[in-house]
Amino acid sequence: MSLVTAVIVDFYSGNHLDACVASLRAAGVTDIVVVDNSAVGASHHLADVTLVDPRFNLGYGRAVNRGVAASPSATPYVLVTNPDVVVDASAVDELVAIATSSGAALVGPEIRRPDGSIYPAWRIFPGPMVSVGHALVGLVWKNNPWTRAYRSPGRDGHVDWVSGACFLIRRDVFEQVGGFDERYFMFAEDMDLCWRVGRTGGQIVPAPLARVMHVEGVSRERNVRPMISAHHRSAIRFAWTTGRGWRRVRVPAAVAVLGLRWLVAVARPSRSVRN
Repeated sequence: MSLVTAVIVDFYSGNHLDACVASLRAAGVTDIVVVDNSAVGASHHLADVTLVDPRFNLGYGRAVNRGVAASPSATPYVLVTNPDVVVDASAVDELVAIATSSGAALVGPEIRRPDGSIYPAWRIFPGPMVSVGHALVGLVWKNNPWTRAYRSPGRDGHVDWVSGACFLIRRDVFEQVGGFDERYFMFAEDMDLCWRVGRTGGQIVPAPLARVMHVEGVSRERNVRPMISAHHRSAIRFAWTTGRGWRRVRVPAAVAVLGLRWLVAVARPSRSVRN
């Protein structure tokens, strides 16, 4: 029995999608679901995959939910991946091994860029100072201390959330938390999913020996400024959703900071849709 179903959301990713599917097959994944958000049937050339074609752009989280619903329910793990990801031949087996041995609910691989540099795929939920420093200073100083703190595991190796570009999740956990929150069109849905998994007691675990390569931004570069706006709307939604009790009094301040960041970001769109 296959242990893993891969769910890919496509949005005009072209040959990158073909490379992603080929790498998954080379890694031993036979159950592959592609959700075509392109609205023009861009993924219809693929053979031996389950194709979901909603005929319009559902947004990322909603599309993943549709893909999981269309996948074989017998597979205990779901690998969610962007179409511009290529997985190493041993990556999926390593993710499953880590999930099995640790009892983790969700496992994130090491993600590298095409130039070999490591993408910060494992992160913490930042406090107020780190949030402000990353949001504002990070636009002009990439390697500032607040961004470094946000984009790395805690001192004990603790991880709060992993990048939605590629991760493995237990199917029962995904169903227990209701999948992705479909109120997020794009961005922060991975943070929200991990936050809800954590609230159920599920562990979020990094898998440094499971390696994938992510081109990054292939789909979203088609509509940069709308993606900037979506990014900031999602960040505000996440701040409100995760704020509990007295912590919600900080939300107006978060809105002000993110509004300022949005103004700067739209003036520099080529650098501003990466978080």
